[in-house]
Amino acid sequence: MSDFWRLTAHEAHEKLRAREFSAVELTQSVLDRMAAVEPKVHAYITTTPELALEQAKAADAKYASGTATPLTGIPVAVKDLIVTKGTRTTAASKILENFNPPYDSHVYEQLRKAGAVMVGKANMDEFAMGSSTEHSAYGPTHNPWNLDLVPGGSSGGSAAAIAAGEALVALGSDTGGSIRQPAALCGVVGLDPTYGRVSRFGIVAFGSSLDQVGPIGRDVEDVATMLQCIGGHDPRDSTSNPEPMPDMRHYLGRDIKGMKVGVPREYFISGMEPGVKARIDEALKTLESLGAEVDTSLSLPSTEHALAVYYIIAPSEASANLARYDGVKYGFSDRSGPTMWDNMEQTRAQGFGNEVKRRIMLGTYALSAGYYDAFYLKAQKVRTVINNEFAAAFAKYDVIVTPTSPTVAFPIGAKVDDPYAMYLNDVYTLPASVAGLPSISVPCGFSEGLPVGLQVIGNFFDERRVIQVASAYEGASGLGNQLAGL
Repeated sequence: MSDFWRLTAHEAHEKLRAREFSAVELTQSVLDRMAAVEPKVHAYITTTPELALEQAKAADAKYASGTATPLTGIPVAVKDLIVTKGTRTTAASKILENFNPPYDSHVYEQLRKAGAVMVGKANMDEFAMGSSTEHSAYGPTHNPWNLDLVPGGSSGGSAAAIAAGEALVALGSDTGGSIRQPAALCGVVGLDPTYGRVSRFGIVAFGSSLDQVGPIGRDVEDVATMLQCIGGHDPRDSTSNPEPMPDMRHYLGRDIKGMKVGVPREYFISGMEPGVKARIDEALKTLESLGAEVDTSLSLPSTEHALAVYYIIAPSEASANLARYDGVKYGFSDRSGPTMWDNMEQTRAQGFGNEVKRRIMLGTYALSAGYYDAFYLKAQKVRTVINNEFAAAFAKYDVIVTPTSPTVAFPIGAKVDDPYAMYLNDVYTLPASVAGLPSISVPCGFSEGLPVGLQVIGNFFDERRVIQVASAYEGASGLGNQLAGL
């Protein structure tokens, strides 16, 4: 078996251009790697080897004609809530087990136009509700660095696929940390763009004011390339930003001398593992050595409320979005009851997992007539306060730097019966999500042999600066393109 799967996407692209190997050979290398490690990792719900080889042949034709893009022929994993025509999209739920979409999502359209090769639909927490990829109706994904541990979630399959060499790049989605947290726990790079930067058309909805699609890769350059491909205006999404998107790749490898970096003290809380704090401290010193002005006196006092705000707003939106899954038009349907209402109740009882049911009930309660003002309305007001604090911070700083997760990966099953403990894994990623800000997680070393992530947060639509800082740090640390030793 060839080891082309070890390459980053940009390395593979250069070798494809130089005709060192073909897109078919690259794809076959990844498929062989999947056959070898997928039984242990379970990064995918559906694999698409025949489609992948067909797309790889088309990619080779693009290289022959001189029309290839940086993603032509590159094997990609696509999170299984991203709609793909002709390939089932389950959102890791039993209720959509046999859903075969009649159209493509915007992001997958862009990947197809670029000539990328889809090798499979990645596993995830059901309807993106989770932080460990244990809440999948199709079984958990295992962390490639230690198969007894979780990969994070909800885009755990996408992150694990990259760390295990089962794809070169991947698409995930982030509602409260679902790209960045698994990227940190799997030792890869994950970017959550500004809300509105990437179209949500064709994305199975969880929280509509929070959901955003973003890239996962083994280094910052690959993530920037993916964002360049999928970003931009889409008239089918009313929240899509109409402004032209700048060239994100232009900011790779640029120095950060003189840039002002804020480090909020509220992120260094009790419960952060000592090894994580040590790696973050070292990363801040690296940024200083690159000429950045690091200020650890920044205060974002409403940070402590972000968890509560998120777990009111997101379940409320989930309650509304998931009301459509009633077994009437599509998806799983129980028809054994004496009435339509009985059938609908049984469809939802059998089709949804426990975590999804929990969040639907929380959201329905928060939206109920007697509690709307006390919970949902108040949460939206606090959300505005959080936004204003970030806005004040970005008047002074170019970026904000924090840990991505307070811990490294934890054992499968350790927190599945303790929802609050599970929710705390997103405590560092939730504030940026609530505010709709762009943020990236990059590897910053290891604690007890497990990856640690550094989060860089930028102002609205300032992915350029986020990529610039992340790229500079990655270059100085030498921690790009990490592969787990499976």
